[in-house]
Amino acid sequence: VALCKSQPRSQFLSMTHMLIILQNMKMVPVPEKAYGTFFEGDCYIILHVSKSKRTSRGTAVDLHYWIGKDSTQDEQGAAAMYVTQLDTALRGNPVQHREVQGHESETFQSYFRNGIIYKKGGVASGFKHVETNMYNIKRLLHVKGKKHVTATEVALSWDSFNKGDVFLLDLGKVLIQWNGPNCNIAEKSRGLALARSIRDSERGGRAQIGIIDNEKDSPDLLKIMKMVLGERRGELRDAIPDTKADELQKANVRLYHVYEKDNDLVVQEIATRPLTQDLLQHEDCYILDQGGYKIYVWRGKASNQEEKKAAFTRAVVSSANNVVGAKVEQVKFDTTQLHARPELAAEQRMVDDASGDIEVWRIEDLQMQPVNPKTYGQFYGGDCYLVLYTYLRSGRPHYVLYMWQGRHASVDEITACALNAIELDKKYGDEAVQVRVTMGKEPAHFLAIFKGKLIIYEGGTSRAQKSTLEPAIRLFQVRGTSEMNTKATEVPARASSLNSNDVFLLATNQVCYLWCGKGCSGDEREMAKMVADIVSRRDKHTILEGQEPAEFWEALGGKAPYASEKRFQEQITHYQPRLFECSNQTGRFIMTEVVGFCQEDLDEDDVMLLDTWEEIFLWIGKASNTYERNEAIASAKEYLKTHPAGRDLATPIILVKQGCEPLNFTGWFNAWDPYKWSVSCWGKTLSMTNLAVSSTASASPEYKSHFNHADSSSYTNSSSYTNSSPSSMPNGEGIYSREVLMNKTVDELPEGVDPTKKEYYLSDADFHDIFGKSKHEFYQMPKWKQQNEKKQCGLF
Repeated sequence: VALCKSQPRSQFLSMTHMLIILQNMKMVPVPEKAYGTFFEGDCYIILHVSKSKRTSRGTAVDLHYWIGKDSTQDEQGAAAMYVTQLDTALRGNPVQHREVQGHESETFQSYFRNGIIYKKGGVASGFKHVETNMYNIKRLLHVKGKKHVTATEVALSWDSFNKGDVFLLDLGKVLIQWNGPNCNIAEKSRGLALARSIRDSERGGRAQIGIIDNEKDSPDLLKIMKMVLGERRGELRDAIPDTKADELQKANVRLYHVYEKDNDLVVQEIATRPLTQDLLQHEDCYILDQGGYKIYVWRGKASNQEEKKAAFTRAVVSSANNVVGAKVEQVKFDTTQLHARPELAAEQRMVDDASGDIEVWRIEDLQMQPVNPKTYGQFYGGDCYLVLYTYLRSGRPHYVLYMWQGRHASVDEITACALNAIELDKKYGDEAVQVRVTMGKEPAHFLAIFKGKLIIYEGGTSRAQKSTLEPAIRLFQVRGTSEMNTKATEVPARASSLNSNDVFLLATNQVCYLWCGKGCSGDEREMAKMVADIVSRRDKHTILEGQEPAEFWEALGGKAPYASEKRFQEQITHYQPRLFECSNQTGRFIMTEVVGFCQEDLDEDDVMLLDTWEEIFLWIGKASNTYERNEAIASAKEYLKTHPAGRDLATPIILVKQGCEPLNFTGWFNAWDPYKWSVSCWGKTLSMTNLAVSSTASASPEYKSHFNHADSSSYTNSSSYTNSSPSSMPNGEGIYSREVLMNKTVDELPEGVDPTKKEYYLSDADFHDIFGKSKHEFYQMPKWKQQNEKKQCGLF
């Protein structure tokens, strides 16, 4: 608290983050180089400040207190007390989080990109801050996690190992990374990042890193491990699956009301999902239990201290969080800004200005039948349609493939629509962004491409051979103020369907009425006139609400009450987009949220779900497995179905493939790099991969093999390492040190070195240290990705 009072509040809010440890019940700042390392016997407080649109202040303040599994009750109580006092000093602005070792929130883990290390002991066992060049160390770290890494100190024994995880044997001057045979590339890469972090932050960059991918190929490193751990007896244990809450568990939400009654504190369950904001009263506190997976405490501004304390005490079984919603100003949509401002494209749900080309097919007899261009924009509820939209970006064509599903279409037609979409996508090189559109839930861009002429008929079909007669009287509700946002939807032809805020078209065999409600605008009336010429060839009669002729009411079956209250302008609430990694490998639908996401979090071997509320994007990595690809749509539907907010199951689901991302997807990511992946998509990328693989077939054995991987060194014997020194002479068969090859021009390279393949001349050890993978793994990647990594490492 003294720390808070000694510095202005504004100075605190200018920080990015700070970490404090409780030492002898007092708060002591932790050196920045020790961030991410936590002693299991201690408690910590983390203050994190970030820019955010969710608050009127423009910043979000988070206060976490972390509880080590071996910390005392007194330390835990002191941590909670200090957090409360810090919260008061910061005027109640922070969101408070209680973090328990091994169960940290995604938000907490996102602060430590290189991973979290749990160390045994604490203050009582002789705690010291991390010191550089400390080599008297012998420990074994169990590394887990794909997106967020944690490393737990475990017993120095082969019994601690299993086949599916990464283990790091830390011997001070030597770090040996042992990769389980069932590890994937992402886990190996995260493990290496952690090893490098330890080397650089704790050892001043002087420690050596050795990597064992295959024990048979690394006898010398394995020999060192056996010297420390002894001989291994018996088989290794199978991998331990991660324990994650499935979506059904997360969907089981319950809201509890915490309030004071007759001097007693009452905790009462009041609702389950779907929950609405009006359930929260600012005079009281509430607990939201998300199936035991996470617990939130919402504290009303006018609630008293006893209620706040009681709510938190009841919720202390898990971390506490806040639900924050803030208004943002509506940005006027200017299509010319889409390419310059991808974030606007995302917010407006537009990939371009809708000036591209359109082709439409109807599913008939389970096949694609071209639709007459004169009728483009007219969709019947008894049919399914495919709409291919083509537009140019950076001089090359891009595609959006809409699958429109009528409400009354048969299951066979809906299935055929999806299958024909796959075939059509293949025709265009698998480059199309696929969008499933449910009748009545057409996205903004879909409206825009039909230039104000989108008409949705409730039933029937547009086929030439129609089995039923069209109704003699039809009523259409028209909404929209321009060609970019107008849609006409058929509604039941009765008076109760009317609404004073809109324009309606009543088409009869004699006349077409344009009924203008009192709340409609002049722009809406003009757009309705355009639609009227399509739905009816009869004379048009414009009538104002309250001045209807008798024939108008007669056509609707007589007068009846209808909605007449003024519709308030919809408040645009800023929904913070959320990114999830999707997995069904355990037999349960599992989604792991990526907090503070960026483009780097889109892994090639994953299916990712981006939720922007109005749309669901499914990003398909080109190395994702076939099962996950096939299950992607089902997973998205499951996500909507189990969402605690009771989401609309008709929310558009958009399929996006790696390398073919549209602007309304990339706009949700900060600093999107359009050249990170290939300019062409899967078909051409795969052929490049095949070329890379075939080119290694005739290479030298050293070029193709997995050998010992010793970081920044050449191995000399079982107990010592020597640093490589710069040399213009090759070490062995055409191998040069990294200093001779990196960031060198053609003229500066040794004679005989191919400047387009500098990485080829690195030792296996240097190669693995620089790229984080073996040469074999590197040359199996697409050529474009090889080039990108070479550029980043100064070897291009």
